[in-house]
This record gives sequence, structure tokens and C-alpha cells, in this order.
Amino acid sequence: MGPRSRMGELEQAVMQALWALDDEQWATVRQVHESLADRGLAYTTVMTVMDRLARKEFVEQQRDGRAYRYRPRVTRAGLTAELMRETLSDMGADERGSALVSFVEDASPDDIAALRRALGDLA
Repeated sequence: MGPRSRMGELEQAVMQALWALDDEQWATVRQVHESLADRGLAYTTVMTVMDRLARKEFVEQQRDGRAYRYRPRVTRAGLTAELMRETLSDMGADERGSALVSFVEDASPDDIAALRRALGDLA
């Protein structure tokens, strides 16, 4: 994913709407626009954002008659992991270690338990 994984606020809102769908479900621009109605966005704004997300490869875009349907190409967890990897890769080895320690120091007990399970699964 690389630098594409950084998203603007509207891109994040559209992704949230798409992630709220059932797995493998496709959505039209109209459906996403309706789910974001409280933001007062123009239909064309949502259409532009969804097209941009397709170009960045965050969503799949499929032609459906004269319109397009969309679905997430990446899970929320996958995107979060990619952002973490990108951030850490920009640091030197010492800084990476310090950043990870700082993250763990501020983690909740549930987060610590999840990390321990994940590390155990890798071992």
C-alpha cells in the first residue's frame, strides 16, 4: 500500500461506511452518500472521494450499468497495520524500539493481552 495508506477525513468517512457493510457486499455511491447524510455532502463529492479511493486501491470498483459499485479492498485492521508499518519504517532501529515500547506502555490491559496472543501465535 505504501504512502497511499494515508487518507483524508472524507476518505476515512467513506471507508467507515463501506466497512460497516457485510463482507463481500458492494455499495453504490448513492448508498454511501445516504449513509453520510448527516455530513451534508454533495453526491458528487462522495462520488469523487470513492473514485479517488479506487485509484489508491483502497476499494474495488465494479461497473454496474452506467454506475459503479464499490467495496473495501482492505480491512480496517489491515489498513491500521500498514499505517503502523509505514510509520515504523521511517524510523531508525533505536527509534522503532522506543516507539514500540512507548506504545506498549500506553496500551490497555486488553491491548496487551491481544499482543501477547498474537506474539504467541507467531512463535
